[in-house]
Amino acid sequence: MNGIHLVPRVTRGTGKDIMLHLDRDVVIVGAGPSGLTAARELRKAGLSVAVLEARDRVGGRTWTDTINGAMLEIGGQWVSPDQTALLGLLDELGLGTYSRYREGESVYIGADGAATRYTGDSFPVQESTKAEMDRLIEILDGLAAEIGPTEPWAHSKSRELDTISFHHWLRAQSEDEEACNNIGLFIAGGMLTKPAHAFSALQAVLMAASAGSFSNLTDEDFILDKRVVGGMQHVSERMAQELGSDVVLDSPVRTIRWSGTSDGGTVTAISDRATVTARFAVMAVPPNLYSRVSFDPPLPRRQHQMHQHQSLGLVIKVHAVYSTPFWRENGLSGTGFGAGSIVQEVYDNTNHEDPRGTLVGFISDEKADAMFELSEEDRQRAVLESIATFLGPDALTPEVYYESDWGSEEWTRGAYATSYDLGGLHRYGKDQLAPVGPIYWSCSDLAAEGYQHVDGAIRMGAITAGRIVAGATAAGTKTSATAVS
Repeated sequence: MNGIHLVPRVTRGTGKDIMLHLDRDVVIVGAGPSGLTAARELRKAGLSVAVLEARDRVGGRTWTDTINGAMLEIGGQWVSPDQTALLGLLDELGLGTYSRYREGESVYIGADGAATRYTGDSFPVQESTKAEMDRLIEILDGLAAEIGPTEPWAHSKSRELDTISFHHWLRAQSEDEEACNNIGLFIAGGMLTKPAHAFSALQAVLMAASAGSFSNLTDEDFILDKRVVGGMQHVSERMAQELGSDVVLDSPVRTIRWSGTSDGGTVTAISDRATVTARFAVMAVPPNLYSRVSFDPPLPRRQHQMHQHQSLGLVIKVHAVYSTPFWRENGLSGTGFGAGSIVQEVYDNTNHEDPRGTLVGFISDEKADAMFELSEEDRQRAVLESIATFLGPDALTPEVYYESDWGSEEWTRGAYATSYDLGGLHRYGKDQLAPVGPIYWSCSDLAAEGYQHVDGAIRMGAITAGRIVAGATAAGTKTSATAVS
């Protein structure tokens, strides 16, 4: 990769540098939006921090890179109107946004494989299927409002909804297979990137509640509203610039030794380039990576069991760059949906003020499995042919073609976020944010509002920082009282 990432004051290394020995109030594992937000807020509160990042860059699951002369958003990129934490931070950091192109007709590929152009919010399906989709959305909107994003495991319906897969729950509600597949697309393919039989109805309701409603997830003009000028990774880069040498890259944490309580204690984090002694630790990485760290003493049984029931999905994010956005000349918005297609979603992803046209498509779960069984050449051909069914033969010949494969990325291993297997959310959810001694957990995977989005990562970073500040303050008060007595 020929990435353009300017983080001038961040400590970089090759893994062969002299070991750093740092004393801080808080050590943070992971320099994504959540870890960097936590560090930034802790510094504002007067606490010292060190951020240890395994990669050679900041940004976590956000990554803006230049591939063969084209700027691509390899990771997370979109901003929706409800993401107020992200919008506020963008303003604070001086980063602008621009709207996704959406003028013209969209394309729907139905169960018969035929492509149909349409306008408006509804897929061009039979009236009976449309009625069923509307009814299912209404049911899910009601459940999302009733159960909410904060404590879905505490609701009286949690066990009932968590012990049935979303696939089977949908078919218990409706006999219209096309309606069920289309509704499933919005959660399974579009968000959790797992087959709908692999996660529960409660997990789907949480996904909807975290975005405000299921209706919001079905509205691409809402959930995929804007992008950040220059790329989403700028958010992390700007925060890292403020933190300067307190961010250490190329530094995967191997061991955390700890003692104490949530009000503070002693933590020693040992990474490839630094040993940090602190009062608190923040694990700001997805739960599937917690096991990459050896904890001494080991984490409690509950944590070990919980983490084994959380996993990331799989998606191929496809980028195709053309000399011009040819679809616009044909009256198309570049938006397409097809639950049965190889590429289930496609959007105009043209960069700000770029004369070229960029399309982005998504291939999720089992369809991604099938694509990875092909050779690179055959996979590219199959993917472009799928996009061409939406937008025409001009889609077959991009100037730049690139696949974001987060499943093979060492320090992520999937996309977009972890979710629980059947029964896991109501069983373990109440404990997912519980500190273990002075160790706290912070990432978008654990967020309520903004779950699995950059907005949720930022919210969690700020919440975690606030909890640590409260704990540090309580510990300081207790220490003073003891000294007086």
